[in-house]
Amino acid sequence: MDALYSTIVVCLAALCSGLLLYNLVGNSNKRLPPGPHRRLLVGNALQMPRVTPWTTFSKWSKTYGDLMHVDVFGVSMVIISSVKVAKDLLDKRSLIYSNRPHFVMAGDLVGYDGSFVLQQYGENWRQQRKLIAQELGQSRVKHYYPLQEKQARALIRNILEDASTLESQIKLIIATIIIRVTYGYYVRDENDPLLKGVLVLMDNFNEATLPGNFFVDFIPILKHIPRWMPGSGFLKKADEWRKVLQETTRNPYYWSKANLEIGTALMPNICGTVIEDANGELTEEEETRLIWAASTVMGGGLDTNMSTALTFFLAMISYPEVQEKAHEEIISVIGPNRLPTIADKDSLPYVRSLVTEVLRWNPAVPLGVPHVLSQDDVYEGWDLPKNTLVMPNIWHMFHDPEVYDDPMSFIPERYNGDDLEMRKITDLAFGFGRRACPGFYFAEGTLYAIVLTVLTCCEVLPELDDEGKSFIPNVTYTPGGISFPGPFQVRLKLCSL
Repeated sequence: MDALYSTIVVCLAALCSGLLLYNLVGNSNKRLPPGPHRRLLVGNALQMPRVTPWTTFSKWSKTYGDLMHVDVFGVSMVIISSVKVAKDLLDKRSLIYSNRPHFVMAGDLVGYDGSFVLQQYGENWRQQRKLIAQELGQSRVKHYYPLQEKQARALIRNILEDASTLESQIKLIIATIIIRVTYGYYVRDENDPLLKGVLVLMDNFNEATLPGNFFVDFIPILKHIPRWMPGSGFLKKADEWRKVLQETTRNPYYWSKANLEIGTALMPNICGTVIEDANGELTEEEETRLIWAASTVMGGGLDTNMSTALTFFLAMISYPEVQEKAHEEIISVIGPNRLPTIADKDSLPYVRSLVTEVLRWNPAVPLGVPHVLSQDDVYEGWDLPKNTLVMPNIWHMFHDPEVYDDPMSFIPERYNGDDLEMRKITDLAFGFGRRACPGFYFAEGTLYAIVLTVLTCCEVLPELDDEGKSFIPNVTYTPGGISFPGPFQVRLKLCSL
């Protein structure tokens, strides 16, 4: 106990000394962007919002402007609240704005820093991105349209059988699509062991990267304390999570590789295609890169696609006139004798406007994924120090009343079928610069498959109260890097075509 006490005292003393020095002289000679008043030692830590921080940052931007600086325990952060500033920095200067934050728990201790999402900008990251982009690029994703359309039809059948399972059914069909495309493995049901492993992996990742969840992220030296000491429980948890990470990233790949050789892996799939293109002769480095790239596709697309699909259903029960108008367009253009395909979206401007509005209305990643500045920079006279976390407030950009009339309402007509206006939304929703999502076209295909199939076949209705009357619940969105709508239910009624 004495050893533990001494260790904690030394660590806290070092932390306080460092924070005091930083607050007094760390950035004293720099002209930082405006922001809330910093307090000694803690900076703005006590002012940082815990729930929906994007709305708080949006309010702060009215006082401090489109480029706002905050400090949390010595960590310099900049929040961007305008499209122009975001594109000036994250797109036009992406070479120096493409690093990621360093997570001690998630990275050093568990090992997620090998993934495409958290990996620092460099050659290995570029090769992983290239691999994902070429396999999920605009030309290749068309091979997966039939799979996405088939799973969208399965979603309707499952919800018609039990509408209370909306969230779990969306999760199941999106996971089925992603795992099939990544490994050539077909998920049979929600009890599939591979699917269960992926879901555990994602839960662990979300917990490991949640800001403030682990003290070791603020005092990295704590990662060296003995595992027998009180307070070292996070190390045991990290060991368990590392084991899950290794198994869940490697086992599906080795399954795909083995079943490719005997002809039982479903083709095309990302792993199988890369292995075949290399004639089965990948180097150890190339194989490790493929394992990480595949796991990123598998894990990275699940939660974001799920959030967006749930937002679509919420919008449909909240704005029935929108779904009626979209249904009429589909029947008018496609006719009553067949289901629309993803490829039909180009001839359906109102449906495209609807999908765009889903992305704008409640973005799945309201603050994006933080970028980190790799060297000192200056923007419009403001100093931006090296290692500053840069967070684009995408939610604010999508709800700025100076840009969008009545931004809190769901109004597909605001785009008038103009693809250039719609592109402004998709460009922001899927990230900036070199860190933009390379799986955009694949994710878009899954969303269109769900939207087109549902709007053609069904009327989406609100749930019923105890008296049998329809009511629309007051749904709030969860905090966190990926934001989900709170619980709600729908009813599906088959349309007569």
